[in-house]
Amino acid sequence: MRKAIVILTLFCLVLAGCTPGMGPKETGGTLVGAGTGALLGSQIGSGSGQLVAVAIGTLAGALAGQEVGRSLDRADRLAMERNAQYALEYTRTNQATSWRNPDTGNYGNVTPVETYQTSAGQYCREYLQTVVIGGQQQQAYGTACRQPDGSWKIIR
Repeated sequence: MRKAIVILTLFCLVLAGCTPGMGPKETGGTLVGAGTGALLGSQIGSGSGQLVAVAIGTLAGALAGQEVGRSLDRADRLAMERNAQYALEYTRTNQATSWRNPDTGNYGNVTPVETYQTSAGQYCREYLQTVVIGGQQQQAYGTACRQPDGSWKIIR
């Protein structure tokens, strides 16, 4: 199953790289959306039905992520990243931490939903991220782990 997710995500990467006029924001959004969609799709069904759900989730996530990436400017991304780092480091489980860009009107929040320690001793947190762009809400679920320098890195 993971092999199918990787192949579909790589397909979206190639497709995003070949699309004329697609900037780095859209490419990044496409990849994040594809990965999130694939993860959600993998939770549905079993056998060949699960593979179809992964494929549909990957493509739907890629399209939604592309739109989010197209719409976020640099200040939005910086505010979102700062908020995510703060939320993952300091916020209690199931407590949202918000950001807002007054210039664009875009906003969002990050809610850590589970904290755990890997067998290697690394701390990780699963989280739900919500972004509202032009009144349209997008959500993503992911996992980030604390790096040796204290920062949090998204691993999926």
